[in-house]
Amino acid sequence: MISIVDDDEYVREATKELLRSLGYSAAAFASAEDFLQSEQLSTTACLISDVQMPGLSGIDLQRRLIADGHRMPIIFITAFPDDRVRARALGAGAIGFLTKPYREESLIECLGEALKS
Repeated sequence: MISIVDDDEYVREATKELLRSLGYSAAAFASAEDFLQSEQLSTTACLISDVQMPGLSGIDLQRRLIADGHRMPIIFITAFPDDRVRARALGAGAIGFLTKPYREESLIECLGEALKS
């Protein structure tokens, strides 16, 4: 299961459809809080998350997952790239940090890297 967390419905649904077209099971969530309360939390093999969202940000979500012992690979996507945020996310173990609009090939490459471990 690949979970997508993004407050932008268009990005969330487009990413989910891309993953399904590639043969992956995917679930989409409008917020980090929704994901944390879902059944998919324990079955997620990879998380694709927006960085800036209302409530918990993607970076806050990453910290929370690590603190709670959930060590799933994370790929971040953002419309507002920031080198410090990127360095923090990757330093904490994120697999990728893509800028919206991202190339599908870039996401597929990151996904391959995330799922090979």
